[in-house]
Amino acid sequence: MSRRAGKTVATAECLPDGLEALRKELTLAEVMHLIEKTARWVDPATFAYLPVWYPEHARRALFYKSNWTEPQMNRNRQTGLSVHKSEGNINANKALTKALGLRGKQRPNWSCCHIWGLDDDRYQSSNEVVQDHRFFSCVANMVLLPTPLKAFTDAMIEVKTMLRVCALHLYGWLCEHEAVSNTGAQIASWSDWDDYPVSWPKPDKPALPSGTVPFSDRIKNAADKRKATIRRDLEQAGPHYPRKQVQAVLDFWNIAL
Repeated sequence: MSRRAGKTVATAECLPDGLEALRKELTLAEVMHLIEKTARWVDPATFAYLPVWYPEHARRALFYKSNWTEPQMNRNRQTGLSVHKSEGNINANKALTKALGLRGKQRPNWSCCHIWGLDDDRYQSSNEVVQDHRFFSCVANMVLLPTPLKAFTDAMIEVKTMLRVCALHLYGWLCEHEAVSNTGAQIASWSDWDDYPVSWPKPDKPALPSGTVPFSDRIKNAADKRKATIRRDLEQAGPHYPRKQVQAVLDFWNIAL
């Protein structure tokens, strides 16, 4: 410890785990209250109408231009080298934005948060769930949060767990990816309601979380446009369009175009 202007300051080697330091100042119930009051959820009716909005995309999948005929390249300004551009979270963001009846400019400082993924607080594992076309742009697998709160969903397993419990009872859906099968069983039997937000659904209490955006004509029109684009691309897109993956997603979710 060192002293500065009459105050005791922790030196770098004395710092506690950051999550533990946070938990001493902010309870889990307080964190969940912030999320409960600010989160924006897709209506279950929207999920039923179009579960997955961009079945042609998944995390790390490659981008193509000119109707899927040419690789889309990124040029590094420092090295001059070009690399094939890959998906980060662009089309998941688009899916959630459209499913909430918004445009990109209408959600400043809001972040798309995937609910299901691999729980790795060291970020050393590749996230197989969002690399799966079935779940990357699935609107039951996302929630919109104020950007500062996204850190809670990234780092706190208790928060992730309650988001998954909410998605289960809101949409009737558990992620079917084999990489999270054990976690899914735990979510299905979860019963620790102490810090669970009061407005969220439970097994014996159907409810829409506060912040649920109702299914509307605007959302339906956006979904219909997406369906039309998927139908057209299956027939007309260039050789790099992932037809097999797209058809597998449509079959998995029973999506009729």
